[in-house]
Amino acid sequence: MAERSMTEIKEEFISIYNENIKRDGADKLLEYLSGRCDFFTAPASTKYHCCYEGGLAQHSLNVYHCLKAYLERERVKELYKLSYSGESIAITALLHDMCKIDTYVSDFRNVKNDQGVWEKVPTYRFEDKLPYGHGEKSVYMISGFMRLTREEAMAIRWHMGFSGSEDTNLVSRALESYPLAFALSVADMEATFLLE
Repeated sequence: MAERSMTEIKEEFISIYNENIKRDGADKLLEYLSGRCDFFTAPASTKYHCCYEGGLAQHSLNVYHCLKAYLERERVKELYKLSYSGESIAITALLHDMCKIDTYVSDFRNVKNDQGVWEKVPTYRFEDKLPYGHGEKSVYMISGFMRLTREEAMAIRWHMGFSGSEDTNLVSRALESYPLAFALSVADMEATFLLE
């Protein structure tokens, strides 16, 4: 996927956020994301998907669009009977990776170029100052600003699905009990492995 400017990414994110998320505390959370942390400048990973400045916000938008598209499928609506508010969709997709805020540090690593000569290239290093897990850390961070429904919290907590390092029986029970968690994990995988 082609990289977009950080301004374009931020504008789209804020537009979707403001259009959909109206609950108490949402304004304070957006204020935090916009100026008191690196959400809009951070990468989404150290070397895999969206590993560039602004990648975390771009990944969050990608997951949002994938989740919306998944939930709009006829089979999902008619057979599975899944239906969620625009607010729940925006909250879970846009904020699922808040745990990555302020965890990536710019660094350099040595790689061989095409001529076989070692050279320093820019990279990111993961440095988590609040080691609280992945999905659970995002839930914890969001909850400091606004209340989540149980299904939203579970969706964010379990958005890694079976790709995390969790007990598979626990993941299975969570995805079965909270269909939004399953849908978000599908959207996250689609964005990560197919789109990005």
